[in-house]
Amino acid sequence: MEPLKIRRLSAGVFFFLTGLCFSSWASRIPDFQERFRLSEGQLGSVLLGMPLGSLLALPLAAWAVFRFGSKAVVLIGMSCYILALLGIGLSPDALVLAIMVFVFGIMGNMMNISLNTQALGIEKDYGRNILSSFHGLWSLAGFFGAGIGAIMVYFEFSPGEHYLFILLAGALLIGLFQKGIVSESGNRETAGGGFHWKKPDTVIIQLGMVGFCGMMCEGCMFDWSGVYMAKVVDAPSGLIPTGYVAYMGAMAMGRFAADKLANKFGKIKVLKFSGLTVFAGLMLAVLLPTIWAVIPGFLMVGFGTAAVVPLTYSLAGKSSSYSPGIALAMVSTVSFFGFLLGPPLIGFIAEWVGLKGSFALISLVGLMITFWVWVGEKNFSPAAV
Repeated sequence: MEPLKIRRLSAGVFFFLTGLCFSSWASRIPDFQERFRLSEGQLGSVLLGMPLGSLLALPLAAWAVFRFGSKAVVLIGMSCYILALLGIGLSPDALVLAIMVFVFGIMGNMMNISLNTQALGIEKDYGRNILSSFHGLWSLAGFFGAGIGAIMVYFEFSPGEHYLFILLAGALLIGLFQKGIVSESGNRETAGGGFHWKKPDTVIIQLGMVGFCGMMCEGCMFDWSGVYMAKVVDAPSGLIPTGYVAYMGAMAMGRFAADKLANKFGKIKVLKFSGLTVFAGLMLAVLLPTIWAVIPGFLMVGFGTAAVVPLTYSLAGKSSSYSPGIALAMVSTVSFFGFLLGPPLIGFIAEWVGLKGSFALISLVGLMITFWVWVGEKNFSPAAV
């Protein structure tokens, strides 16, 4: 196999593995809520640890990739990410759970920045947009991870036992594909120059707001779709993970199709339609809280959120004002505030108006994706068409 294809395959496997780890955590959140008897507000506080850790990791990841190279960060970070997942599963109480979720968030975003740095280098060598396909593998892993989670719940495996299985599978994949993760000396410009930072221009801010809204909606679905199925839909225990599975499956398919759709219709139109689809899907789940309506609604949200982050990152990587790494780090920072605020915000609002009210609010955030794309449309061109 050609070296470039080996690099793409290996990077894809690591994207898949990170998605598998994340979905393994997300698919068992209702179990942790039940085990530690957490209210919606308390669960929101625990969930706050992940985006806080992710936000803390942004400058740390940029520095580590610049200082040690993305290969070292990917390999060490992946190992630590899986160990943190196992730590979550073995948590004896809510305090330890919150700490491990925080560490899990740090390692997750170390993987996000280092893997996207690898992907931008591969995309540059390919000479065409392939970033969405990597994100598609992450989402596909989410679909499989949610399915594995549903099986584990059905056969009454504890989260610790579940996550030990993921650790063993992850160790095998790391061993098989680590050689395809390159130690590139010429790719340091994509790392962003460590802690070096510049004032974001209008385009970066607008792209950041698109990513902010998209990641807030993603955080809602990652952390609360299972709880919504359990508390609002009152689904049988074996069907509780199906909402998350539907969301992740639709997101995976949407991301694999995103590049082709963007080439055919333009990135602007795809992003506008994405926001409208998220809004419609969440409102369907709010207005008709039954399994037969919520699952199609979550499918719509999956298709809607699929293209937002990869197309936003791809546009940031084409910035004429900043290097790809700096632009990616700045857009990621703004975007991750959405991931930071979304899950705990839902929990806190649910204490007052219930989960249906929280999901209705997030549907408006989905609509804001379309708004921010419309506001920045003239600035994104010609890269967006």
